[in-house]
Order: sequence, then structure tokens, then C-alpha cells
Amino acid sequence: MAETETIKKVRVTLVKSPIGNTQRHKATVAALGLRRLNHSVEKVDTPQLRGMIYKVAHLVTVEEL
Repeated sequence: MAETETIKKVRVTLVKSPIGNTQRHKATVAALGLRRLNHSVEKVDTPQLRGMIYKVAHLVTVEEL
């Protein structure tokens, strides 16, 4: 990675409960590191992370930092 590049980060916040969703959605929320409602985590923006967010987009909000 070049020194001039900055690492892009995103803040993911759980805004809706995964209760009532599939086990895969619950596991994805847990893998993102989200534990309870309104809990936020900052992650490095990667294609893998974007795929996880896409799967549970109805449960989370994403803010680019």
C-alpha cells in the first residue's frame, strides 16, 4: 500500500434487532462485532466487509469516515 493512500474506514451501527431473522443474518451481525442495538463498530472498508453489510443492510446503518 502506498504511503499516500489513506485507509478508508466505515462505522457500522446495529439499528434493528436480528431476532426473527435467519441464523445466517444473526451470525453475520455477530461477525461484524455488533452486540446490541445502537452499538457501533469502526471497520476498514474492504470488499468482504461490504458484502457482509449488504447481507444485513436492513439491520444496520453505515457511515463512511
